[in-house]
Amino acid sequence: MKAYRQSIVLDLVDREAISSQEQLRRRLHARGVAVTQATLSRDIKELGLVKRAADGAYSRPGPGAAAGVVRDTQLRRAVAEYLRRITRVQQLLVLRTDPGQAQPLAVAIDRALLPEVVGTIGGDDTVLLVTPDGRRARTLARRLEVWAKGRG
Repeated sequence: MKAYRQSIVLDLVDREAISSQEQLRRRLHARGVAVTQATLSRDIKELGLVKRAADGAYSRPGPGAAAGVVRDTQLRRAVAEYLRRITRVQQLLVLRTDPGQAQPLAVAIDRALLPEVVGTIGGDDTVLLVTPDGRRARTLARRLEVWAKGRG
């Protein structure tokens, strides 16, 4: 539900100028998603949404260093929380999660804009991650394993 709700939040802020949490909460409710202010506040923080200077509306972070730090932190958190096992097959990584947790992990990987990642496909408990070659797959697998164990 969280990944679904957050995807709707992103869709809304991409399409409309939404300048308050209450306005965002009402838009979510209109789409059939009931959410508390506290949950919405956490979603905004986790998604790294910022307020635009021009109109005060929420938006995704721009391509700056702060946005990169937010994405990296979110990815590390998602890996530590969801990743259970990694299997490498040449330039492919098969990431296993508990049921229902592959989508949030795939979203975090996609948002992190890792240079080693060509693309992801997320199922229910499996993420297929494609890298350009076996060397980069091996390096990325090691990094993800460290983060999953909470040492990174």
